[in-house]
Amino acid sequence: MADSDDSSAVGRFRDELDPIVFLFGAGITVGVIALYFLSPTTVEDAISVANDSMLEYLNWALLLIVFLIVLFLLFLIIGPWGKIKFGDSDPEYSFISFFTMLYSAGFAAGVVFWGPTEALYYYDDPSPLYNVSGGSAEAMTIAVQQTLFHWALPQLAVFTIMGIAIGYFAYNYDSVPLRVSSALTPIIGKENLDGPAAKVIDILAVFATIGGVATSLGFIGSQFVTGLDYQWGIDLGNTGILLVVTTMTLLFTISMVLGVDKGIRRLSNFNMILFVALMLATFIVGPTAFLLLLGTQAFGGMVTNFVSMSLFTGAGVAGGTEWTNTWTVFYWAWALSWSPFAGLFIARISRGRTVREVAFTGIVATSGATIPWFTFVGGSAVWAQHNGVTDILGPVGEHGAPVAGFALFEAFPLGSVFMVTFMILVTTFFITSADSSTLAVSMMTTGGKASPSSINRVFWGVVLGMTAAILMILGGVDALQSAAIITGGPFAFVCFLAMLGLIREFSSRFGRVLLQDDAWIIGSRPERQSKPDAVPGDDDD
Repeated sequence: MADSDDSSAVGRFRDELDPIVFLFGAGITVGVIALYFLSPTTVEDAISVANDSMLEYLNWALLLIVFLIVLFLLFLIIGPWGKIKFGDSDPEYSFISFFTMLYSAGFAAGVVFWGPTEALYYYDDPSPLYNVSGGSAEAMTIAVQQTLFHWALPQLAVFTIMGIAIGYFAYNYDSVPLRVSSALTPIIGKENLDGPAAKVIDILAVFATIGGVATSLGFIGSQFVTGLDYQWGIDLGNTGILLVVTTMTLLFTISMVLGVDKGIRRLSNFNMILFVALMLATFIVGPTAFLLLLGTQAFGGMVTNFVSMSLFTGAGVAGGTEWTNTWTVFYWAWALSWSPFAGLFIARISRGRTVREVAFTGIVATSGATIPWFTFVGGSAVWAQHNGVTDILGPVGEHGAPVAGFALFEAFPLGSVFMVTFMILVTTFFITSADSSTLAVSMMTTGGKASPSSINRVFWGVVLGMTAAILMILGGVDALQSAAIITGGPFAFVCFLAMLGLIREFSSRFGRVLLQDDAWIIGSRPERQSKPDAVPGDDDD
């Protein structure tokens, strides 16, 4: 019986594959892993060259595209197209479960990692957009304001737009599969979704997802390893990194086998409870009154300066472009590299919801959770550093960015409880990120199947874990950032085309917003097919 089951599982794995997408996606990724073991220097040099080229030529494009996507999603929330529905069925999950799964699908891993860390960097080295000295009282508000900008609307927008594009065409058109290339249905044509252009997009999506999600997993893994070393003196070394990532991969496999409903949904709900508990505990134990003042002012500054922060390239400002590339461009590229997997996962759980619901959840509801986290955790770190309560930048300089959270919580009453809770949160977000991303990559390589075989998902889980471990060993945070920029940069144009495709689709099927339906853009008046007997000047009706 066991042999029969194994044979059936292998047979299903083989039958469901899209051979071109799977072989090319797996071949490129596994090839890079193999090359690393043969020649680590070659891989490191190639990442560096590709990263430099991307930053030199595409940084402005990423800033502009992400800004336009944010504007479009805000319009979908308040405009007439928001009532468009994904399919004709009822939603599969409650709004709370839908929100927690969307939030936990990769994005939250970065939130946990950078929460106690990022504002400290801006406090020490503020954005050149502002004439503020590092380490000053003024830098405290600017630091939190910049952090809120990076982690609120823009990052969330890019995978929300992909989720809307994939979900709309998959659930409202016959024979359109649930895969990344379906987001460009109006651009490449429904009849060409199995053609070369669609295959290239899906292969690029696999590659971008591996790089982007491995970056997230690498951040979380490095935080776990650094915490063990900093707090308890357990130095795992390179072998230990591989063991930690392998162990976490085994943990997410259990969640994966349980499926979306029992696995990802339940663990995501647990994550959010623990996330909110740690955030509120930090708010209560930390400088509560100051955090309320700081958060209010930082949020106001983000809203007021949103356009200038979005489009600041650093041109003509000493060190401005380098600063923007290091932070804002990196974050947008990282989010863009998540967009195929996060968008596909969002589409997977969005059947029955409206465009307005998905857009609102994707950029507003998630911002509602993210803004307090960075205000309370990041604001506490900046306050502690500025007022000499504890030195966090010192340990960060010695051990790297992952240590900031442990250095902060060490200064709290019941610091060990905070740190253990933080480690649990790191681990559980790692599991949900790996689980949901592996599901998405498996869907990409099976032509859009909503429930790929376990063999397929285990294979991609191992590949993701190995890639994350290699990036951690290669160069820690710097290597992870480079990988995100390389894989995410090209996908900016896919997201942009997906947005244009939605505008074209919605305006043609549900009515134009800016122009009346019989208006034309250029040239002479087109023939009115709908009113052949119309008489010029007879417009009484």
